[in-house]
Amino acid sequence: QVQLVESGGGLVQAGESLRLLCSASGSIVSPNGMGWYREAPGKQRELVGTLTTGGIHNYGNGVQGRFIVSRDNAKNTVSLEMNSLKVEDTAVYYCYMAWAGGRTWGQGTQVTVSS
Repeated sequence: QVQLVESGGGLVQAGESLRLLCSASGSIVSPNGMGWYREAPGKQRELVGTLTTGGIHNYGNGVQGRFIVSRDNAKNTVSLEMNSLKVEDTAVYYCYMAWAGGRTWGQGTQVTVSS
């Protein structure tokens, strides 16, 4: 069974950058896709960015051009580089990896952006 653990969250000021890392452990077969979602207080979980095995990116509204999803197949990790952070980026960020049988999610990491 695969487990995902996120790290790198924290408190930053608006305009700063932060990098989140999602590490997979367990019986790992190369996933079909991976990426990040986020959930802000009182809001539904929303897409941040995804990356397929074919290298196709898909980003959510509001983060295009500021956030970058990348993967390291050798280390079984997926990262989220967040630049020019805004107060509205404050949320719990969740990584996932997807296989034919479904998705596995991490436990989430808090990102707080202050003005």
